[in-house]
Amino acid sequence: MEEESVMDQDQETAEAQEMPETCAGCGIALQTEDPKRPGYAPASALQRKVVVCQRCFRIRHYNEVAPVSMGDDDFLRILHGIGATEALVVMVVDIFDFQGSWLKGLPRFVGNNPILLVGNKVDLLPRNINLNRVRNWLQHEAKERGLRPADVILISAQKGLNIDELLMRIGELRKGRDVYIVGVTNVGKSTLINRIMRDYGSAELEITTSPFPGTTLDKIEIPLEDGKSIIDTPGIINRDQIGHMVSPSDLRKITPKSRINPKVYQLNEKQTLFLGGLARIDFVSGPHQPFVIYVENNLYIHRTKLEKADEFMQKHHGTLLVPPTGEEAAASLPPFARYTFSVKPTRMTVDIVISGLGWVSLQGKEPAQVVVHAPKGVSVGMRRGLI
Repeated sequence: MEEESVMDQDQETAEAQEMPETCAGCGIALQTEDPKRPGYAPASALQRKVVVCQRCFRIRHYNEVAPVSMGDDDFLRILHGIGATEALVVMVVDIFDFQGSWLKGLPRFVGNNPILLVGNKVDLLPRNINLNRVRNWLQHEAKERGLRPADVILISAQKGLNIDELLMRIGELRKGRDVYIVGVTNVGKSTLINRIMRDYGSAELEITTSPFPGTTLDKIEIPLEDGKSIIDTPGIINRDQIGHMVSPSDLRKITPKSRINPKVYQLNEKQTLFLGGLARIDFVSGPHQPFVIYVENNLYIHRTKLEKADEFMQKHHGTLLVPPTGEEAAASLPPFARYTFSVKPTRMTVDIVISGLGWVSLQGKEPAQVVVHAPKGVSVGMRRGLI
């Protein structure tokens, strides 16, 4: 009996020594004791070549929703760590939701490290768009926010577009240093790293991706040949985005999955457009003009008279006006807040943006008074036109 006990202890010690410290999918510390705590992996999983926690396994194979709470202090700890090292910082933004995916205050966290700005999801933009203009637009918007990136690259991590150009520029700028990939939730950081590893490195390791916030839970380091690493970081939660206020099923419905087809509405004043039940656009005054809507292609849009809009909203929110899907989901949204915009005649188009949902573009040739209604807390603003 004593000999068997010693053998069992030796086996447990060996397993403990072989057990990886962190999940290969999300970066969290692994543990085998408590299935209800983050980082749990059954003992049988430790025999695999690449070990992921149970949560990552279920996200990958069953598309389960498995939110894990990370406080702002966790994100700040990681960002402060970047400033204490010499590294190239690759900041990924979602071109379709630039305002909602902008990482506020990044320069003060990264110190003197250079920043490469990467605009992801270029494949979602309408066809025949001038990508040089989009690149210049990103540079201008970054400068307006106090950031002067070393360069701007447009990519699609999902489709693999311009990854060669990105890697070449990273190689030129990093100069033997580590590379940190940073951004808010769901901009495609982990998808980008998976694309790089699949096309240019090892396909054995794959970082867990999903449309839900908080998938990556800690730093994930991918070693480079010179002893340095590409480091994926958890997405910083931008609470201004509408995606944090809807159910996971509705989040899928408002997240673009293919190239956006703009919808053009020729409006007279005193007309209203409902973007599902998540936002309302009132054309209060101004001459007849086009309103061009850039949202997920299948999002239901309804036009009505402004005088009937309140009644229509009360009657159909969560039923005809979806998402939110269902009266219970509609009731759980924060109350709508009003945002008033005065568009003055100019030569440039202007966009009114609803963070996480999309934007409406006006040509800017005619004056317009526009009121946007959106759930309280969602960022709504006006910018120079992207397209």
